Amino acid sequence: MRHLCLGFLRKNAIAAFLFAIAAVGRAAPPQTSEPGDVTFCKLPATGMVEFSPADSESSVPAHFQLTSHRFDFTTKPIRKANRVQACQVTFPSPVTTPIIENNTVHGVYFQPAGHGPYPACVVLHILGGDFLLAEAVANHLASNGVAALFIKMPYYGERRGKNSRRRMIAEDPHETAAGMTQAVLDIRRAAAWLASREEVDPNRLGITGISLGGIMSALGAAGEPRLRNVGIVLGGGNFADVVWNNETDKARDFRERWMAMGGTRESFADVLRKVDPVTYGSLLKGRRVLMIAARQDEIVLPECARALHDSIGGEPELIWLEAGHYTAAQYLPRELIRLSRFFNASE
Repeated sequence: MRHLCLGFLRKNAIAAFLFAIAAVGRAAPPQTSEPGDVTFCKLPATGMVEFSPADSESSVPAHFQLTSHRFDFTTKPIRKANRVQACQVTFPSPVTTPIIENNTVHGVYFQPAGHGPYPACVVLHILGGDFLLAEAVANHLASNGVAALFIKMPYYGERRGKNSRRRMIAEDPHETAAGMTQAVLDIRRAAAWLASREEVDPNRLGITGISLGGIMSALGAAGEPRLRNVGIVLGGGNFADVVWNNETDKARDFRERWMAMGGTRESFADVLRKVDPVTYGSLLKGRRVLMIAARQDEIVLPECARALHDSIGGEPELIWLEAGHYTAAQYLPRELIRLSRFFNASE
């Protein structure tokens, strides 16, 4: 019954949020182009991006590092409306998996009108794969002068094999760690693609997402030093203890199977520690980080948000919403305005 109630709340919270976003409209965009200018920088149908390691690549965790390389991309226009052009974007993942469909990253680029240069950010989706929510966030940011590239993480959408049961967040922690690692490497290429755009200021790159997207925003920023602005919404870290101590039947069944295979609490924590944002929180010190959390969050517990905040040295601005994970939707239109201002602000 609790699962059904949470599912009802989640679906209705998303619907309410999308309606509220439409009602809020958009704030006045930064004056980086002439009033009434509705031209867009050209997006080629195909092209190639040069990826170069960051100057501080040696500080990047080894499993998130990439060497110099080139990768191809494709784009396809979807629509133009309200000074924003939406285009499909695809590029190969740096990781090759047995699931062929998973080896191509699919996304939508929300491009502001004009020549910029604009700040830009990668936008990530929630666990349930409700892409409309992330696309609404990206569209709102672009409407307010932040170029936004929404990407689908491993095993989501078109990346989910037709006959495959594989998921990014899986019961097997090893599969989860592999999926999240691939997501970070995909994010690095997404950031490189954004940096290559002529309307984008490559020195003002960022990342944001809600729930799982917030968690992955923190992890992705740890893996890509050039993501200087990090907006974490309803995200956190230090999950191994939370999962292990969970008293639901499903969690108990998992623990029994894990220990039957010779696993221990410590070995479980070791696997997840490699992809826990708290492990790498110190890498975000000195960057612009905004955290938005919910005091009654029943999914990403408040202590998970605090753990991530503490791991970054207590530096980020931390906004607490008086809500749960799904009821926080009532505040998201207001917080989205906060996000657009955050990404537009100079350091």
